[in-house]
Amino acid sequence: MTATTHTPPTTAQADDSRRVSLLLGLLFGLAGMGSSSAAVTLPLLGPDLGVGPGLAAWTISLYVLMLAVTTALYGRISDLVGVRGPLLAGLVLMSVGALVAAVAPTFEVLLGARVVQGAGAAAVPTLGVAILSARYEGSVRGLAFGRLAGTAAAVSCLGPLVGGLVEDAFGWRAVMALPVLGALVVPFLWRALHTGGSGARLDVVGAVLVALTASGMVLVVQSPSAGLLVAGLGAGLLVVGVPAVRASVRRRPDGFLPVEVVRNDAVIRSAVAAAAVPASWFAMLIALPAVLLSHGWEAWQVGLAMLPSALVALAVPQVTGPLLDRIGPSRALAIAGVVASGALLVAALGAGMTSAPVLVVAIILVTFAFGLGQPALSAAVGDAVHEDVRGVALGVSTLLFLIGGSIGSAVVAGLGGPLGMPGALLVLAVLPVLGLAVLAPTLRTTAR
Repeated sequence: MTATTHTPPTTAQADDSRRVSLLLGLLFGLAGMGSSSAAVTLPLLGPDLGVGPGLAAWTISLYVLMLAVTTALYGRISDLVGVRGPLLAGLVLMSVGALVAAVAPTFEVLLGARVVQGAGAAAVPTLGVAILSARYEGSVRGLAFGRLAGTAAAVSCLGPLVGGLVEDAFGWRAVMALPVLGALVVPFLWRALHTGGSGARLDVVGAVLVALTASGMVLVVQSPSAGLLVAGLGAGLLVVGVPAVRASVRRRPDGFLPVEVVRNDAVIRSAVAAAAVPASWFAMLIALPAVLLSHGWEAWQVGLAMLPSALVALAVPQVTGPLLDRIGPSRALAIAGVVASGALLVAALGAGMTSAPVLVVAIILVTFAFGLGQPALSAAVGDAVHEDVRGVALGVSTLLFLIGGSIGSAVVAGLGGPLGMPGALLVLAVLPVLGLAVLAPTLRTTAR
């Protein structure tokens, strides 16, 4: 067995941090575009394949489900063999799934393709952060994390605009194929994809148990908009999975889910607190188009309304990098939570007034929160664990991060009807406050 060796960043590595982080952010954004751009295709996709709006929405839900539940798997495999193999495998799956979705003759084939696409896209967020965490240190790493998050957010914000324009010109099938563009980025990243790992064998049983339990969590979260059957299935997986995962960790403390990660207070508290930020982000990505489309806007016009937030996302790294270096990741997470809560309050006001300018301000605020919260989480987790388990720790934190996104989309979809969009956004505004309460012990430790 060969131990992982960590090489301090050289001048050449520091000099390429901008290029590598921007390329990884572009890759991350293209993976996210599989959700944000596909959302605008649902009105045409459903009638074309003979399904209603409820069933059509599962093309998004299944993608998000697989994106969430397989992140920890990629993270753990990268601990064992490095990031190059897992990332390439993920991109192959993402590309094949996107191509099959683009030519799917039936709705069932489309759903299967989206499952494959989501399972592949999950490699990008975890391994992108793992690459930067292993390659850079100090202020260089903070800036790299910020650029990755900012670029990813900008590309995701452009998803509705790009999806609307592509759909108008070529139809919804061409939109489904957009994530294939991610494969074009790989040659420019090749030298940054390290292959060193611990050489240990993968705990397959532990991996399956964690994946099934994570599936249960996501299904329960999505049940407000998906129905009682999904809620029952998710609850069943949780009831069986949680004790099984605990038994697996006791049986193999260094297995798929190392006890060093599970019992790391900083990792768990940071990930739970940070989950409120993508909850706000995904809620806004659904709420803003829903409000504007219901008042006669076209999809491309909605995309133009999100353009200012994309520009802000590109500028955020200039702030987040130095801020992380100055105040530390825990306090940066706290600031992100406060801004996210404020953004949701502004969005609730904008939805109630049906005011596009107010909604644009809200999504600009949540874009800043995302651009600060995601790199702060990566830095907090990367600093809290040993490099031999850094991949799985980042995978677990990314899993909780994405589950937060599922909560945001589920609350907006499930409560937007009975409470109205402003009411659903007000409910979500409480989540960042709860996240701050979870993070509080970490903040006190940092202060001491």
